[in-house]
Amino acid sequence: MAFDGITIANLKKELSDALTGGRITKIAQPEADELLLTITKKPDKTEADGGSGGPGRRAGGQYRLLLSASASLPLAYLTDKNKPSPMTAPNFCMLLRKHLSNGRISSITQPSLERILRFEIDHLNELGDPCRKLLIIELMGKHSNIIFCNEDGMILDSIKHVSSAVSSVREVLPGRSYFIPETQEKLDPLASSLEEMLRAVCSRPMKTGKAIYTTLTGFSPVMAEELCFRAGLESDRPANTLEASQQAALEHALEGMLLDIRAGRFSPQIIYQGKEPLEFGSLPLTMYEDLEHREFSSISQLLDTYYSTRNTITRIRQKSSDLRRIVQTALERNRKKCDLQQKQLRDTEKRDKYRVYGELLNTYGYQAEPGSKSLTAPNYYTGEDLVIPLDPQLTPQENAKKYFEKYNKLKRTFEAVSRLLLETQEEIAHLESISTALDIALMEEDLVQVREELVEYGYIKKRRGQGKKPKVTSRPFHYLSSDGFHMYVGKNNFQNEELTFHLATGNDWWFHAKGVPGSHVIVKAEGKELPDRAFEEAGRLAAYYSRSRDSEKVEIDYLQRKNVKKPNGSKPGFVVYYTNYSLMIDPDISGLTQL
Repeated sequence: MAFDGITIANLKKELSDALTGGRITKIAQPEADELLLTITKKPDKTEADGGSGGPGRRAGGQYRLLLSASASLPLAYLTDKNKPSPMTAPNFCMLLRKHLSNGRISSITQPSLERILRFEIDHLNELGDPCRKLLIIELMGKHSNIIFCNEDGMILDSIKHVSSAVSSVREVLPGRSYFIPETQEKLDPLASSLEEMLRAVCSRPMKTGKAIYTTLTGFSPVMAEELCFRAGLESDRPANTLEASQQAALEHALEGMLLDIRAGRFSPQIIYQGKEPLEFGSLPLTMYEDLEHREFSSISQLLDTYYSTRNTITRIRQKSSDLRRIVQTALERNRKKCDLQQKQLRDTEKRDKYRVYGELLNTYGYQAEPGSKSLTAPNYYTGEDLVIPLDPQLTPQENAKKYFEKYNKLKRTFEAVSRLLLETQEEIAHLESISTALDIALMEEDLVQVREELVEYGYIKKRRGQGKKPKVTSRPFHYLSSDGFHMYVGKNNFQNEELTFHLATGNDWWFHAKGVPGSHVIVKAEGKELPDRAFEEAGRLAAYYSRSRDSEKVEIDYLQRKNVKKPNGSKPGFVVYYTNYSLMIDPDISGLTQL
């Protein structure tokens, strides 16, 4: 979810409370489109008496403020993390240091509900006279920018220069006047009346959700959907077809939302789908009431958590892209091979017919007249008459010999192709298990064993001079059940093998999703009898860490470890078992404690 005006309003309130009155003691530009400001503020009485600091708070009443105009990820929030700066500061950073070092932040404002933050900073010029400057950050996707202006709104410089060749709407260059481009005719929700906003929204011949976010400043598609949900409306319904009662419900929901924004009653929260953050908002996202959500006391903490988690997921997907490509290529090749082998098997289905032809010709061939093209003989396997095609130029015995040769050839083909098909299917299952391991990986170190497995089985060529195996730091997931039982989940085939045949003892319990690639889950029984709840929680883990994690219900096989066997010469993680219990469970692990 991109920053919307409501999130910026929440951020403006937090930054105003934390930074107003503070002095800028350090200015750094760690990236070409990013600033990191250190702001020192005298602690208020609560802090002086031992109150805890907020996000980005450092010892001595200091804060770090990150401002990023990245086209892909524009951000602004307080952070605890520092970043290394280049040896030579960029020109924009040097200009800010010249004018704003030791400057005092007098106010932080947000024009309307625009995705803009405006910092007013008082400082002394070279002659010691008081001056005021403006530092403006626009968080608008690829149009994001950080702009430095004088008190009259003239641009002194910007972190990105925008000429008329780039934008016909507004130039962002030194000497130009700063203004907010009005590229869309939107209403300011904080300055317009409810009747005016409702009339504008409900006059549009488009989906109600889209009508909201294209009519009102500050509303993103997600918040528009949330507003429709609170009003009990279907967001897909055309706005100009809403009935009077539905318009009244929309007005009431909008009024409640705007009251919270004006009063600064924000409730930052992240919505999770499994362990992956799905959305975030500064107001409660009630439309996701069925999903896990985590509340935050600070929008900065939320943004730091959300984007660091998303960055981790994005980064691990980028790091594993080459492995995924190798696995996918091998899968496609083996699936084509499997289809071809199955076709070859179907072609051998006639083999028994040729054998019967040969046997019947040996028995009844004397009845065939010379030069006959067929012979009708009783089939002693079925009791029915069977018409046997003959080559008129051959004797019955020669025809029989020909049919036996066809039968033997197809029989040999059937046996060879059956063996090859089994190997191909095992190869596909192995590759699918590796693909699932790539989906499960959360950290870069989780990929080490996956790559090692691909090297071991010849999917990746071993590098010249690569003697010893890479160091493995990844460990299986470790959970604690509600009843205090330790549960372990393998992240890949090598870890599955280790858990099942080395960590687990005979009376421990083993879980796996039925018929799909997934992790081995071990529950350490410690000589105790597992309660039903422990079986359910282990089943949820097996369902979640499998290919079927997006299904509503997953069938899980479970049994004691002593009944799980590994065939000789089989690939890592491959097991067989013949007696097991089964359960149907949902893949929801939100209530489980991970150690």
